[in-house]
Amino acid sequence: MEYPICVTCGVQYGAPRPDCPICEDERQYVGWDGQRWTSLEELRAAGHRGRAEEEGPDVVGIGTEPSTAIGQRALLVRAPSGNVLWDMVTHLDDDLVRQVNDLGGVSAIAISHPHFYGSMIEWAHAFDAPVYIHEADRRWVARPDDAVVFWEGDTHELADGLTLINAGVHFDGGQVLHWRDAGALFSGDILTVVNDRDWVSFMYSYPNHIPERPRTVRRALRLLEPYQFDRVYGAWWRKIVYTDGKNAVRRSADRYLSFALDDE
Repeated sequence: MEYPICVTCGVQYGAPRPDCPICEDERQYVGWDGQRWTSLEELRAAGHRGRAEEEGPDVVGIGTEPSTAIGQRALLVRAPSGNVLWDMVTHLDDDLVRQVNDLGGVSAIAISHPHFYGSMIEWAHAFDAPVYIHEADRRWVARPDDAVVFWEGDTHELADGLTLINAGVHFDGGQVLHWRDAGALFSGDILTVVNDRDWVSFMYSYPNHIPERPRTVRRALRLLEPYQFDRVYGAWWRKIVYTDGKNAVRRSADRYLSFALDDE
């Protein structure tokens, strides 16, 4: 079966449908030419191919050329306890499966938020890996499957030193991944690394420019406080805070809140 993929957000659905609820939500948008669909078969036939290259120490970026939909790249976190694929892309083909297997395969998948769900079930089946999603985002899973593991609460330990944190920015189930031994935070679009890579920002909607609620940003800061990290890996190629990451998040939040709460 050729599972339908929304052209605008790149999320694969389990059955044909007329609409994409993820794009119809106010945080996203329906493409300007209306709702359009594609499939992995069509993307492969159009010449899309996988891209894998180093993004940091024991971190390999996984993307697509040319890029699809939102254009994010995933990250293969090469931890001693087993590789974790952080975030997701739409594309997958046999060559990309071979490349990832040559890097040690995938033991677990975790995705920051629904805009990046991509073809997560295809990846889960290809590598026999569970997909960890926060319970608060259950309703956004577009292709339900037994591979999806829903977790609840503020934190969830994937393995020794690898912890999912429900920061709750952008989506209620928005999660980030902390890698203790590498001093790294993988933030996706939850704490997005901006073009001035010494800073991050917090948005409810990026394409529609809706700011995140201050109380949500403050909760995220409280949950991140116990964790130390130097690097912050964002959602796009080279969108990385390379040093002093924890202070970058703090001062970014201070700056954000100073503008958001200025009622003079």
